[in-house]
Amino acid sequence: MDRSAEKNPFAQVPIEITISVGRARPLVKDLLTLAEDAILPLDRRVEDPVELYIGDRLIARGELHELEGDRAGQLAVRLIEVADLQSGL
Repeated sequence: MDRSAEKNPFAQVPIEITISVGRARPLVKDLLTLAEDAILPLDRRVEDPVELYIGDRLIARGELHELEGDRAGQLAVRLIEVADLQSGL
């Protein structure tokens, strides 16, 4: 482990990562008619990679997984590509 990270006071500050599984592009007229149990198709398939963002910056891509054992049913992301934060993904 990098010792400089241990001494950095910001190293223990939590940060929120947003996971994007896809986008929907309905027409406004279709959006206005949405009701409970409506299906809103996304532009991706279940097996497609998801994107991880901090703010609006893409930091990684990954695959969705369902945890097992004590955390059965909880979603997780297995990272498959991580950005070099100096130069981008």
